[in-house]
Amino acid sequence: LVPLISMLFLTLLLLFLALFPGAFSCCTKISDEIPKGILRRVERFEIQKADGLCHLEAVILYIEGRKFCVSPQIRKVKKWMKKNKHKIPRRNPRGGKQRRAKIFKKKEKKQ
Repeated sequence: LVPLISMLFLTLLLLFLALFPGAFSCCTKISDEIPKGILRRVERFEIQKADGLCHLEAVILYIEGRKFCVSPQIRKVKKWMKKNKHKIPRRNPRGGKQRRAKIFKKKEKKQ
């Protein structure tokens, strides 16, 4: 009976992770201030909304593989986000990975 219950729990946990992959990557605490030096080093950012699985509105800044959660109400951050809209990761609307089209040049025949 115990192996059956643990197997059922594991199956439900894996199902939850498959259906809600972002459930464990939500910001739970945010900073209300940020030095300008950190904003200069941001590689990309995401906006976390306070709906669905994440219950806190935040801006997630990625710097050298680490993530920092800051308040979207910080004036400095709002201004920086307007200037750096290109750093928001784009998603393919069809859900798959975007592929680059390869361009092949035709070789000219020598005669």
